Amino acid sequence: MFLVHTFSHAVILAIIITVMAGEKTCDLLGEQGQESPKEQALINRLQPLFNQSFKTESKNDEGDYIYRLRICREVFSNMTNSGLVQINKIDNKQKVIGRINETHLVNGTSWIMLIYQGGDPYDRHCTKEDRKALVMIICNRTTLATGFTMMAEEREKIKQCSYVFELESSLACPPEELHQNVHHHLSIGSVLLIIFSSLIAVYIIGGFLYQRLIVGAKGMEQFPHFAFWQDLGNLVADGCDFMCRSKPQNVPAAYRGVGDDQLGEESEEQDDHLLPM
Repeated sequence: MFLVHTFSHAVILAIIITVMAGEKTCDLLGEQGQESPKEQALINRLQPLFNQSFKTESKNDEGDYIYRLRICREVFSNMTNSGLVQINKIDNKQKVIGRINETHLVNGTSWIMLIYQGGDPYDRHCTKEDRKALVMIICNRTTLATGFTMMAEEREKIKQCSYVFELESSLACPPEELHQNVHHHLSIGSVLLIIFSSLIAVYIIGGFLYQRLIVGAKGMEQFPHFAFWQDLGNLVADGCDFMCRSKPQNVPAAYRGVGDDQLGEESEEQDDHLLPM
């Protein structure tokens, strides 16, 4: 019984491995082994989206359509290499817009352009060339992937027609680095102000602890160099008073002293009592 149970698990595991190994993925343009390392790095960057499927709807003069997208995976297994498929809502007719075996990728600071080529040929437009899908993946740090929408279909040209889609994803965002953010947001003046404030805090706290624990000071005497700062405060106050006072510096006295010139001459008769008799 144990052997049968183990054998069944082994068969299931083998089937899963076979299916996973046979699942197709993006094939970059170019000869085997000569693909662009930059494009391969972008494919690796988009791997978290490989297991997701996206859907949107759009309407034009010729009908109402559903578009299904998968990143580096087939939308339908019965449609070889189908990366983006158009489904007519009226007759359910399906057309491949772009295939994963003809993939091209480019990127900028906050976007990645996924290009699927080799779709089913146009019936009447664009000289019946193969269809092509452009999926603009733009930066949105709040989500892994959302907002898949049909933006436009350019089919009035003779060649190089395309379907344009948009998808929001955090995978298209540039990596955030702490030192770059600090350098970007803090000016030299701000850095100097932070250093100066830190030195003042160390001086006050360290001086307070020294005065209290080592010297044994109490009250305001615990403040480091209290006498110096007190004298400095008085000098500053005097200077401010000297520069900002509103009264003139030489103010006449409110009263006058009594001098000899203010004394009136006394009558000689008043001195008669001082003469000897």
